[in-house]
Formats: sequence, structure tokens, C-alpha cells
Amino acid sequence: MENRVAEMEIKLTHMEDDLKTLNDAVVRQQTHIEKLELAVERLKDRINSQNEARGGEDIPDERPPHY
Repeated sequence: MENRVAEMEIKLTHMEDDLKTLNDAVVRQQTHIEKLELAVERLKDRINSQNEARGGEDIPDERPPHY
């Protein structure tokens, strides 16, 4: 019985470590996602500014001829 409890404690310790590792990865990914979202918003603003500088004309959203 004592051996089984020790094995379960070891497994629990490993699972807690794995959980912490996964949580750290999720936090890093979320931080990266937030940075990417900010970069996309900046690019959108930059494109809109360039469109306004050209007189507000939008670039047509059509397929290139090779499609």
C-alpha cells in the first residue's frame, strides 16, 4: 500500500510539473498573439493612412490575372 501511495505522489509531482510547463507555454503564446494583433492593427492603420494620402481611393479587391 505504501508503495502505491509513493508511486501516486511521484506521478502527481510529474503532472504538476507538466501542468506548469504547459501553462507557461500558453502564457508565452498569448503574449505573442497580443503582439501580433497589435502589429496587424498598426499595419491596417498604415494602409488606411496611405489610402487617404492617395485621395481615399481603395485598391480593388480582385484576383490577379494569373488565377
